[in-house]
Amino acid sequence: MAGKDTDRTVLKAADDLDAVRAILPIDVDMEARFVAYVELVRKWQPVKNLVAPSTLPDIWRRHVADGAQAFAALPTAKTWLDLGSGAGFPGLVTAILLAGVEGGSVTLVESNGRKAAFLQTVARELKLPAKILSDRIESIPERLTGNRFEAVSARALASLDKLLVYAEPWLVAGAKGVFHKGQDFAAERRQAALSWGFDLVEHQSRIEPDSRIVVLDNVRRLPAAGFPEQDAR
Repeated sequence: MAGKDTDRTVLKAADDLDAVRAILPIDVDMEARFVAYVELVRKWQPVKNLVAPSTLPDIWRRHVADGAQAFAALPTAKTWLDLGSGAGFPGLVTAILLAGVEGGSVTLVESNGRKAAFLQTVARELKLPAKILSDRIESIPERLTGNRFEAVSARALASLDKLLVYAEPWLVAGAKGVFHKGQDFAAERRQAALSWGFDLVEHQSRIEPDSRIVVLDNVRRLPAAGFPEQDAR
């Protein structure tokens, strides 16, 4: 099952909070946190290499607004797990948007120690509802035993079939996958459909015309060829 949201206008240029406002409404507290976050990225970029240097001048559109598209695609979700968080796009963006929401929280997973330290700094200084785990994604399920999430996000991390493997413990428990995908998504989707069943809705990216944010629900492994479903792993 699939759906597609194509009623979007690509955001061509915006160098401040207007880029975020074009994606979703934000209040003054969110604005202040976004400004402080961008200042911290710029401050630490020379020593942490947080984002591609060529994208830094366009940080509001390429990173902050792009990151906000994850939450905009699933605004009812309050508890998020963000995989391969990097500099915090979209994980810290989501945490800023949830900072005033009762029960809102984001768990960010980043194996790079320098980037994880940056995430900790931002979460602490901006008083965000965020928990940072500095570990490999493969090691996270045992650390999060008993934790349930409403959404799992990832941006520029891996192909769709690999993302489903990473996120499987939470997706099969009822979380929805919210993933940024690029121009190769059609091929990735065909490949993933060989091993996985899922319902999918596409949202056209407001940032890159060839990209989209996809929301997956009812994710399950398909039975391996020649084996009954209960034996498929």
